[in-house]
Amino acid sequence: MKNGSATAGLAIGAAVFVGAMAAQAQPKIIGPSVYDWSAGRDQKTDVGAFRQVMKGPTATLDELEVHVTRLDPGKLSHPPHRHPNEELVIIRQGTVETLSGGVWKRLGPGSVIFNASNSLHGLKNVGSVPAIYDVINWKAPPKTGRP
Repeated sequence: MKNGSATAGLAIGAAVFVGAMAAQAQPKIIGPSVYDWSAGRDQKTDVGAFRQVMKGPTATLDELEVHVTRLDPGKLSHPPHRHPNEELVIIRQGTVETLSGGVWKRLGPGSVIFNASNSLHGLKNVGSVPAIYDVINWKAPPKTGRP
């Protein structure tokens, strides 16, 4: 019986340890927040610059990610691609072409792009000045019973 108690104690201890590690590995839920632009930093990229504003889970989303991109003239942000998450792109400055619904469309400041789940999309700067745009990207838990 002693050996069985020791084994049970080890199993319980291991379960508590694994549970504690899993709790630590889970990112903190984003609650009410403000992000001061002057406190952020741009990261240079091969095609311009990128500034991460926020990224993490919320009370209703698996992940909410917001960043700002500066895309140099003549550059493509990345090759056309698709992903399951949805995103909004809001053009602040410059002239871009976006691949949406299989067609390249030209847009300027104030324009909004919605990249639907798994839709092929891409963005390129076709203007003579850097294009600056905000990206709001979210991942929601899977919906059941919905096409």
